[in-house]
Amino acid sequence: MDAKLSGGSDRARALALFSAVVEGGSFSAAGRALDMSPSAVSRAVDRIEARLGVRLLLRSTRALSLTAEGQAYLQAARRILTDLDDVEQQIADQGAPRGRLRINAALSHGRLCVVPLLGEFAARFPHILIDIALNDALVDVAGGQADVAIRFGPLPDSSLTARKLGETRRVIVASPEYLARHGRPEVPEDLHRFNCLNFNFRRVEPIWPFRREGRDFALSVAGNIEANNGETLGQLAAAGVGIARIGRFSVETEIADGRLVPLLEEFNPGDVEQIHAVFVGGVSTPARVRVFVDFLAVRLR
Repeated sequence: MDAKLSGGSDRARALALFSAVVEGGSFSAAGRALDMSPSAVSRAVDRIEARLGVRLLLRSTRALSLTAEGQAYLQAARRILTDLDDVEQQIADQGAPRGRLRINAALSHGRLCVVPLLGEFAARFPHILIDIALNDALVDVAGGQADVAIRFGPLPDSSLTARKLGETRRVIVASPEYLARHGRPEVPEDLHRFNCLNFNFRRVEPIWPFRREGRDFALSVAGNIEANNGETLGQLAAAGVGIARIGRFSVETEIADGRLVPLLEEFNPGDVEQIHAVFVGGVSTPARVRVFVDFLAVRLR
């Protein structure tokens, strides 16, 4: 058993040494990187070639070049060393999650709900480097653009794992000043004569859902300003520009202090969007991703 373990360890060192030789371009450069003499590095390569029975490197007075077998060996060496690093990182993570954690969140929800929690998370997990990007673009998590993305609304079918974090209720709001100048909509159809502020990232006609006497219906609305996040629309509504339909979380403060007034609540159809964290799941999910999603699931709910 010990002999097998020793052989496996020797081969891992041989892979690392050969990669260092190729990356350094010479035995001398590899020796400096590995704290070995050039002759010791050369002998180590000789032993690898003798064990495999093929020539991996062509040596000249000016440079080293790879044979076809050497190129195949290098590719395999890099792949195996990367796999070893990943396995060791996953095992090390079990004790103390570490590494860069790339988070993508919507601008308003991220600023108001996620960012205020990051200090607490960082204190709990000081070895995790938090890298957060706030925007309303859909990043490719499966393609490696983020480790965790926080998404609103229905999720498309994909290979990603989704964890529900909570939900947010939509609300229609306007400022008291705007209502004093233009009147107050009493039924949904009245919105046709008001300036309705909308999102600009939906590639469909802007429609707002309602319910009357148990029947759901939707109205097409229009206005002269569109934005890519609810916080901006809420700010415009509070400034008296028009009426907005946005997530209540983004205007809770303005509603509480009277700067915005909820409208048509008796016609609200239970307009709720679910919030999920999406990430690449499975046994290889890094611990830093798992602990962050667990943290959000508790703190946001």
